[in-house]
Amino acid sequence: MTIGSKLAWDDTVLPFQLDTSDVRGRVARLDGVLQGILSQHDYPDVVEALVAEMALLTALIGQTIKLRWKLSLQVQSNGPVRMIATDYYGPEKDGEPARIRAYASFDRDRLTGRAPFDQVGEGYFAILIDQGQGMQPYQGITPLAGGSLKACAESYFAQSEQLPTRFSLSFGKSTEAGGEEHWRAGGVMVQVMPEAGMGATPEGGSGEGGLLLATDLVEGEEEEDWNRVNLHLDTVEDLELIGPNVTPTDLLVRLFHEEQPRVFDSQPVRFGCTCSEDRVRQSLSIYSAKDIAKMTTDDGVVTADCQFCGAHYVLDPKTVGFDAEDPGEG
Repeated sequence: MTIGSKLAWDDTVLPFQLDTSDVRGRVARLDGVLQGILSQHDYPDVVEALVAEMALLTALIGQTIKLRWKLSLQVQSNGPVRMIATDYYGPEKDGEPARIRAYASFDRDRLTGRAPFDQVGEGYFAILIDQGQGMQPYQGITPLAGGSLKACAESYFAQSEQLPTRFSLSFGKSTEAGGEEHWRAGGVMVQVMPEAGMGATPEGGSGEGGLLLATDLVEGEEEEDWNRVNLHLDTVEDLELIGPNVTPTDLLVRLFHEEQPRVFDSQPVRFGCTCSEDRVRQSLSIYSAKDIAKMTTDDGVVTADCQFCGAHYVLDPKTVGFDAEDPGEG
């Protein structure tokens, strides 16, 4: 088996619970998913690293949302990487895969050779949850700080949901026997269980005042349990997260056997985009004929490109805009 061969646990998120310490978590592998995301673009290395980290965080956080919900993570900054956007679409039905997509917007000439997080500058990290038609969307934000996107996510949970949370992530390219490169990505998330149910909607994030540490939220026996779980998580190795020899269940036993890990059904995930010609037409429906004329190319068409998957749409300008002719008439 080559390094790039498909493994049974690739592109899955495995939820688990540590019964003796009231901690829950997920183990994610995004090999094919990340390959699908990054193969759509020609990102510099530092941008690829940020998108890979963001996609892993999205999978680990998104697994808890309900069917047909949408979770989005966004970074907005004044740095060379202006924006990173990811979407996690909950399955339509039980047993079906969730879908993830991601892209980044950046100024290539402003990128530096320093660490990936140095490229984002000042700004915010946001989590958005869309529960569907008729429901009020939720958004929480936290400052870009802490030296990594995972630190921002940990701060978000500490500030907005008062839940101590830790992530351990690893990602990179492996090389097959024929010289072809293939992305490997994996991560573990652990989180103190909420006292009253799962999925409570927080009131909002904190955009000021720096980072709130997870250890500020626990005390007594709960603090001892949380510290012990973190010590175990600190021993995880990169090859255990992304290599072909350690299954997610074996990893949990190795890390947390003293905490009595209990696993639940794994969630398959796929790279997937929701763009379509109908959605493009809908987005253009707010523009007048005069606006559409300005968008029309010298070839007499209106074009649109999806930033997530690279799909290219070519439309007749007479059929788009709020005063477009109905293609079915005449």
